[in-house]
Amino acid sequence: MKIKNLFFVLIIFFTANVFAQVPVKVGIVDSEVILAALPDYKTAQEKLNEIIKGWQSVLDSLTTDYQMRLESYRKQEAMMTEDNKMKAQQELIKMEQDILGYRQKRFGQQGDIVIKQEELLAPIKKKIINMIEKVAKEEKITLVLDKAGDVVVLFSDPSYDITFKVLDRLKRG
Repeated sequence: MKIKNLFFVLIIFFTANVFAQVPVKVGIVDSEVILAALPDYKTAQEKLNEIIKGWQSVLDSLTTDYQMRLESYRKQEAMMTEDNKMKAQQELIKMEQDILGYRQKRFGQQGDIVIKQEELLAPIKKKIINMIEKVAKEEKITLVLDKAGDVVVLFSDPSYDITFKVLDRLKRG
């Protein structure tokens, strides 16, 4: 049993040693440059902005209506009975909750804006990723970093930057 374990450990050691000697070639892309140059992205972004504008218009309308009701309540508060005050306050609270709910539904972290953005941009991102993968395989690149993303690239040799190769391939189809 001990010989089997020793043999297994030796195989892992030698396998790891062989893989450790394989050179790693790194490529860099700037996804912001690629996105900015693609007409599909600009079209999707314009469509998203139009949708957002419509949602913002509804939110502005709800907010204006709330502010008018609040102002009206404040002017009439002194002349209202306690029951009417309570009823008006409850209506104002409901309006506030509706505004907050609408804002969260449309513009929240998991709101419609995120869903719509993913829906419009996912095909474009997939196309870019597929092209990056294709260029990386042709260039025998092991790892590709995006200097526009969350990965911090403090320095990159321009000779490893494949941004424009990817962009050229995307434009050519």
